[in-house]
Amino acid sequence: MTTYDAIGATYRQTRRPDPRIAAQIHAALGDAATVINVGAGTGSYEPPHTVLAVEPSPVMIAQRPAGSARALRATAESIPLADDSADAVMALLTVHHWTDLEAGIGELLRIARRRVAILTWDQTVQRGFWLLDEYLPEVAAFDDTRAVAIDRLTALLPGARTETVPVPHDCTDGFGAAFWRRPEAYLDPEVRAGMSMFAMTDEAVTRPGLARLSDDLSHGRWHERHADLLDRASLDVGYRLVIADL
Repeated sequence: MTTYDAIGATYRQTRRPDPRIAAQIHAALGDAATVINVGAGTGSYEPPHTVLAVEPSPVMIAQRPAGSARALRATAESIPLADDSADAVMALLTVHHWTDLEAGIGELLRIARRRVAILTWDQTVQRGFWLLDEYLPEVAAFDDTRAVAIDRLTALLPGARTETVPVPHDCTDGFGAAFWRRPEAYLDPEVRAGMSMFAMTDEAVTRPGLARLSDDLSHGRWHERHADLLDRASLDVGYRLVIADL
C-alpha cells in the first residue's frame, strides 16, 4: 500500500488500459456475470459487470472514475467478504506486492465461485528484456526478490492454465515493459513515476543506466542493436495470465 500511496498520485496519467490487453483479460473471465477486482488500483481493466473492487491504498481509490464499482479498502490477504461472493475474481499486476501469497490466493479461491484470473509476469522471461538486461541489472535483481514464479502460482491454483499476454508496440498502459519499442519513454520521469520497479528502487541506482540509455539513443546505438524490434507489432516480454476454473 505504501508504494501506491507514493506513486498513485499520477498513476492514471500514464497507466491507461490498453484495449487489446483488456480484451484478453475479459475473455479470461469467461461468462462470469459478477466480478470482484482484488488489488484493483484505479480500476483499470474492470469489466462492466464488476461488482466490487478491493484495494488497500486510499490514493488509488480516490482516482477511480465516477460510476465504477464500489471500492472496499482491504488487503488481498484478508478480504471481509462471504465465501462465493462473485462468479469470478481478477487480480492484475498485484500479487508481487502481497505480503503473504498463500493467504491471498486462498482468499481469491474462497470468494470466487467459478474462476480466478491473475495477470502477472514471468521473471525468467522479463529478465531478458533489454531495459533490464542492458541498462538496469540492479532493477532486475530487485525484481528477482519480488516476482512470483509462475509455477508457484499454478501450484496454488490446481488445474490452472497460463496464457502469454503480448504487449503491443503502442501499448497505452505504461507498465514496466510497455515501452519496449519506444525507449525514449524510459527517460521521462513522469512515465517512470507510474512504474513500481522505479518507485521502489533508489534513483541513485537507476541514474547511471538511464544515462547510458540516453547516450545510446542520442548516438543511434540502441537502434542499431535493436533493429529487429522496430518492425514488430507486439512482443512477449513475460506478461502472463494465470486462469483457474473452480
